[in-house]
Amino acid sequence: MIPAKKVHIISLGCPKNLVDSEVMGGEITKNGMQLVNRRELADIVIVNTCAFIRSAKEEALEEILTLAAEKKEGSRPFHLVVAGCLAQRYGKELFHEIPEVDLFLGVGEVANIARNIKNIIKKKSPRTAVITKPDFLMTAQHTRILPASALSTYLKISDGCSNRCTYCVIPEIRGKARSRRPDDILQEAQTLAERGIKEIIITGQDTTVYGKDLPGRPRLSDILRDIAGIRGIEWIRLLYAHPAHITEDVMQAVADENKICRYIDLPVQHIDDTILMKMNRKVTAAGIRKTIERARVIVPGVALRTSIIAGFPGETPKRFEKLLEFIREIKFDHLGVFTYSREEGTKAALFRSRIAEAEKEYRRDIIMNEQAVISNKINQNLVGSIQEVLLEGKSDRAGYSHVGRSRRQAPEIDGVTYVRGGKAKTGSIVRCKITAAEDYDLFARIID
Repeated sequence: MIPAKKVHIISLGCPKNLVDSEVMGGEITKNGMQLVNRRELADIVIVNTCAFIRSAKEEALEEILTLAAEKKEGSRPFHLVVAGCLAQRYGKELFHEIPEVDLFLGVGEVANIARNIKNIIKKKSPRTAVITKPDFLMTAQHTRILPASALSTYLKISDGCSNRCTYCVIPEIRGKARSRRPDDILQEAQTLAERGIKEIIITGQDTTVYGKDLPGRPRLSDILRDIAGIRGIEWIRLLYAHPAHITEDVMQAVADENKICRYIDLPVQHIDDTILMKMNRKVTAAGIRKTIERARVIVPGVALRTSIIAGFPGETPKRFEKLLEFIREIKFDHLGVFTYSREEGTKAALFRSRIAEAEKEYRRDIIMNEQAVISNKINQNLVGSIQEVLLEGKSDRAGYSHVGRSRRQAPEIDGVTYVRGGKAKTGSIVRCKITAAEDYDLFARIID
């Protein structure tokens, strides 16, 4: 056993990274260390980083440098560990630039976090960078440490990506797409249900290529239906469904199973065919439109979320206007925008016709302003409707006792629903009547 040490984990980036942090927490506690919520109490601070785009790298470096400065000042001794995507991508370079970091740990070492920390503590490796092949794939045997109050959590059905979009570094950082076995996924879902989790959110780099690398090519639709059969799980939500890969059987599963939220995250990124081809998205504008049309026919009332990249090389004003018209026409329920981030080592980094940073941000703001109007109108149309709401905590909004989410709202990325009336407790799912709406948030009254 490792000598009793207190460990604090700072998890940055996407839900997939959060799952890795939870697995690291499990490995740490199994090896006799204690997780603490405050970093000033920790003997070891782990920063699990993201490196997907420039802003994520900047956030990670700012956090690391802040901790490095604290360590250098010497007010308290602690070991500093940098894990995750930034470490995988730049760990060997940063090893020489930030000497305050004791350990850089790549994404392939998630399950070996305790062993690597043990080596640092015992001075076997005074400072080191352990950057191995990014082939780690969690299983149900890996314990995850979730917040005691967790009602929703992510279930990562795969890792890595083989799509090779020209702007994306994930295949280099995370490796090729790897799917978990169906029985292993269901075992974890059962464990989560037994821990009191009510909402499972299906995640992966591209959930809709699930199973293509496994014998028998198991289907995502079957996984969704099987999870819906688990007692205790109330909601299931699907994220990261690629418009080139989502199939009608997946949509039909969403339509058929009451536990599966009528919500599909469908990142389209763009609608101009030239841009889509340069992005290597393997789908055309016509294909995207057909997928959206099929989703709305097969799953009536489906809430669609998408993500857009603004300012990709070659996005002329005319092509941007085409994108804007598409957003106005389709009226996504939820939409997020990234400004294009030029990442070294990607094909797109070599493309000409680059867009100035100020122009990218201007285009992002235009899209988000349009989306605010669209979202407000969609939300206003929900006033008077009856919605199920998962109560997640006490509200800080005057006149409303609880805050939660409807089936139409994913955690962190969408709006919330403020609830009043009734005697329901946090953790319950209640039927509510929507009484008012803002651009992104809803207001409701419990009716049962």
